[in-house]
Amino acid sequence: MKEYRRGAHTVFEIHLHLVWVTKYRRKALMGEVGLRVRELIRQVCQQQQVTILKGHVSKDHVHLFVSSRHR
Repeated sequence: MKEYRRGAHTVFEIHLHLVWVTKYRRKALMGEVGLRVRELIRQVCQQQQVTILKGHVSKDHVHLFVSSRHR
């Protein structure tokens, strides 16, 4: 059964596909930088009550598919 988010007068489900790209598609997200980006994204999503459904850090971009929660 699908779980929907609930507000005072609403029932909803919000999914977002986010893509971040480095300037000029430079391959800057490799090694320790890529690991740090992944760690920061996880921390921010946890603080903001955002669930990461899928995610991938490539050399020059980041893909995230997230679900936001009602506060």
